[in-house]
Amino acid sequence: MFTDTHAHLDFSDYSTDLPAVLERAEAAGVSRIITISTSLEGSARAVALAEAHPQIRAAVGVHPCYVDESPEKFIPSLKALALNPVVVAIGETGLDYHRTPTPPPEASALHSWLLNRTRQAVFFEQQLQLAHELKLNVVVHQRDSWDDTLAILRPYSGKLKAVFHCFGGSLEQAKALLDMGFYVSFTGIVTFKNAATVQETAAKLPAGTFFLETDCPFLAPVPHRGKRCEPAHTRHTADFIAALRGESLEELASHTTASVEAFFRRG
Repeated sequence: MFTDTHAHLDFSDYSTDLPAVLERAEAAGVSRIITISTSLEGSARAVALAEAHPQIRAAVGVHPCYVDESPEKFIPSLKALALNPVVVAIGETGLDYHRTPTPPPEASALHSWLLNRTRQAVFFEQQLQLAHELKLNVVVHQRDSWDDTLAILRPYSGKLKAVFHCFGGSLEQAKALLDMGFYVSFTGIVTFKNAATVQETAAKLPAGTFFLETDCPFLAPVPHRGKRCEPAHTRHTADFIAALRGESLEELASHTTASVEAFFRRG
């Protein structure tokens, strides 16, 4: 019925009970899971998981918070992994300015800050180029970097599609992405009491323009908030969004599934 379009099943959080996690997902109607990578090592683990479990597919990529730990010439290794038929997207990749939002005053720290910003942009651009070459779509991580992320992505509008995962922005921002042919994806954050903005966005977006995800092991929805999240919890987010939109669960499943199947496929 549903796909969890953004899980991190290669994380150690699931090292002892992954079979039970997958069983609970199936029981909750979550029949497909896209496990998303944050590093080259994680990409290899994601591919292995997808090879071992038919309900799992993989996205491979280097997260912006991992660029300093990754080799400069990472694309050949990433491409080799991306050529595996179990890989259905590149990602997650993008820009993240949350931890260092402003330039530090010290000269040495400023140099490191600038190098990191530049490295994030280079890694993002190279992964977009790889996605275009391989005819894969892209899972985008954007945190406190809206303008710069759009500036890098805009030239790829019409060449590939992107989904902004864990979307927490306004309806206006979501429509700007839709105008470029992109998608957004909602996590359990939409169920939180203080999530009025993202709730409005989820309620008003046209059918077929958004996905559902957990970002597990993070961001468990109500009533599991504060606990380890897992793919089965996609169902709680789906129930909540269906109620927001005045749709049946079957209607929500129908249009999200169609969109997901079109997005997460090889060109």
